Amino acid sequence: MLLLRWLVSALSLLLVAYLVPGFEVAGVYAALIAALILGLVNAVIRPVLLLLTLPINILTLGLFTFIINALMLWFVASFIDGFAIASFGTAVWAAIILWLVGWVTNTLLVAGDQG
Repeated sequence: MLLLRWLVSALSLLLVAYLVPGFEVAGVYAALIAALILGLVNAVIRPVLLLLTLPINILTLGLFTFIINALMLWFVASFIDGFAIASFGTAVWAAIILWLVGWVTNTLLVAGDQG
């Protein structure tokens, strides 16, 4: 299941690269590496940032989470070759699309797990 989620994340990054101008992934290998590093960063750094920004997140009714997600994307893109994001606005749009794709795939994976 973990391998499937990793592959879906890599494919999601390739989809976003196709849809969002300024979001570039050099190929499948770069997408796999970026998905792996992004997953590790989201598991370690993101919870700390969400806890530190909890008051802002409450005031914005959770919308600040997209900013945190964009920062995580931008951070990972800063040190992986073949994965580049042109601007912070691009990172925000990419975070929104990745959230939508993740929501759909998680719904499908959970429904497939139960049936």
